[in-house]
Amino acid sequence: MPMNSVNTNVGAMVALQNLNMTNTELSTTQSRINTGLKIASAKDNGAIWAIAQNQRATSGSLNAVKESLSRGQSTVDVAMAAGESVSDLLLQMKQKALAASDTTLDTNSRIALNDDFTSLRDQIQKAVDNAEFNGANMIKATASAPSTVMALANADGTQLITVAAQDLSLGSAALGGASGISATASIGAQSTAASMITIVNSAIIAVSSALSKLGTGSRSLASHLTFVGKLQDTLDAGVGNLVDADLAKESAKLQALQTKQQLGIQALNIANQSSSTLMSLFR
Repeated sequence: MPMNSVNTNVGAMVALQNLNMTNTELSTTQSRINTGLKIASAKDNGAIWAIAQNQRATSGSLNAVKESLSRGQSTVDVAMAAGESVSDLLLQMKQKALAASDTTLDTNSRIALNDDFTSLRDQIQKAVDNAEFNGANMIKATASAPSTVMALANADGTQLITVAAQDLSLGSAALGGASGISATASIGAQSTAASMITIVNSAIIAVSSALSKLGTGSRSLASHLTFVGKLQDTLDAGVGNLVDADLAKESAKLQALQTKQQLGIQALNIANQSSSTLMSLFR
């Protein structure tokens, strides 16, 4: 290769190559600073980008899981609130039945107690009817059955957390069936009031058991919701470890590359000037 030629300037070519490399590195560093990512697209690192995308998909899916769990927990909590009201009403109904079982009561007193009893009975059904959240009622019998909560438990939708419904409507098994606390239950007679005491006692125990099951279900949903939140945070942190740029390191590198760029431009200028020295040979 000719050393003194106006057609080929080896020094300028080398200087230009080094300057182009510096500009490429500088562009990469500026992109990392602008986006905060060291791997912003598949061309940066295809394998790591694919892993990060998969984890982002899982993390995004967990948002739907959290929504499902929160919705299920709210449905159960509304049912529990209504169930606790039913339990309180049963306690009051027991008092009325016990008072009405007294053989010394006069007719007016018995009528008054029966009116109170039937009023409390009707309030049970009103509480049950209004225990609805997002169209679901866990303690009211429908055409088929009360609404059982089935909340998503994982990002693939292959696992569910189920909380069984508990029918607390008038005439339900928990309230003694048709011969128990039904829509026509009353304590108008002393014998009826006496038998109603046993029925109400059984209903109180059954309703307490149903509320215990609902409470356990609510705690399960809340516990899993907390776990899913932590899992999502861990996944997001893992994605960050894979693709996030170290901005302190990139900032230091930016300054170094800017200096290197200026030196490269200067080296290219010097290399370009070398051919002009050939003119002195013709003077």
